[in-house]
Amino acid sequence: MRLSVIGCGYVGLVTGACLAEAGHEVVCTDIDRERIAKLNAGGVPIYEHHLDQILASAHQAGKISYTADAGEAIRAGDAIFICVGTPPKDSGEADLSAIDNVARQIAAEAKSAKLVVEKSTVPARTGLELSRALAAYSKKSNVKFRVASNPEFLREGTAVADFFHPDRIVVGVEDPSSAAELREIYRPILERSFRCPVHNGTCPPGRKAEFLVTTINSAELIKHASNSFLALKISYANVIADLCEKIGANVEEVTHAMGLDARIGGQFLKAGLGYGGFCFPKDVQAFIHLSASVGVDFDILKATERVNKQRIDRFFEKIRQALWVVKGKRVAVLGLAFKANTDDIRFAPALEVVKRLLEEGAVVHATDPEGMPRSKALFPQVHYHDDAYRALQDADAALVCTEWDVFRKLDWDRAGKLMARKLVIDGRNLYMPQGMREKGFEYYSFGRD
Repeated sequence: MRLSVIGCGYVGLVTGACLAEAGHEVVCTDIDRERIAKLNAGGVPIYEHHLDQILASAHQAGKISYTADAGEAIRAGDAIFICVGTPPKDSGEADLSAIDNVARQIAAEAKSAKLVVEKSTVPARTGLELSRALAAYSKKSNVKFRVASNPEFLREGTAVADFFHPDRIVVGVEDPSSAAELREIYRPILERSFRCPVHNGTCPPGRKAEFLVTTINSAELIKHASNSFLALKISYANVIADLCEKIGANVEEVTHAMGLDARIGGQFLKAGLGYGGFCFPKDVQAFIHLSASVGVDFDILKATERVNKQRIDRFFEKIRQALWVVKGKRVAVLGLAFKANTDDIRFAPALEVVKRLLEEGAVVHATDPEGMPRSKALFPQVHYHDDAYRALQDADAALVCTEWDVFRKLDWDRAGKLMARKLVIDGRNLYMPQGMREKGFEYYSFGRD
């Protein structure tokens, strides 16, 4: 099928690449002309595991192309996937101006009927407004638009694998023909009838994805409800960690036992610096705002957000307790991205840690396998190192802020000989407290001291 993708960020580029790899003809566009030029030159503007591989494969097969001309992309596709940003306003409400701008472009440029698919995360009832906007802006009575919601459930760092092997594919539609068209788009993934690049060409055995057809409002709500619940689990684990510290329990023993209950599950019951990235913070805020706008007070999500914001304060309590005076201390920050296996630093807890360290006069040396280029623009005064051991040289403390495997596998015997003081404050609970103390380190973590 001929598909168009508007927006070449983390969601749009993964969506376009994976649909092309599944056999469709995909045209991608973005308002960032430099990004399009880089893609046309064979570059990849974001780091995502396997993405470079499938982009190269799709390009070689002639299945994907890029254009800075949105009109060209709109006219090329029978279905158009909207993958533009919906950042939070100061109020927490989602800013839907990019969605509105795309609606105007589609209405103006389309020459034939289109299925317009919301892939961006949007609040419930956006589909209704999108339908109204398309009808209002269109000047061609013979061009009809159908709107559908197809929320993404991609985790940065494993987005390609998530796209090819989803738990469920949710489509919110107004009519059976839209559901049928979306089922056909996803048929190679539903039937596993494509060459899977993640597993060397062969899809692994396992349960196939469920194809769920809902109303548009339900589909939009499912996305926010899912992300908010996962954020809630993280904050819940963090409150348990605080309680464990007060009464002398071990948070990992507690959450592990909880997770063995199939009704609860262990994923996201992880204590530490809290959640970050572009999805969870803005989706929680948007869900709170949406609920308030219809008279529902979502107190539990307000608490989730409050607990998450307090994690940095709790981390700095540990830093000040250990260092006493922060000013003038050389501090190694291990990790800048909001999570491992991505270069995304948006709303990353590590950035708030760096900001506060600089405000208190610390000399910051930082390292991250992928996040440093983006961080340099925000904090040029930080000293950046490709080698973690260079960042640790002469450090008064090491702060673990992102759970990269390279940090998990550090040789702390070697690192200890390089550091001015053998002090580790672990914001991700990567190491065993007893093991670190046996190596002669002062060691602090969440809920295990």
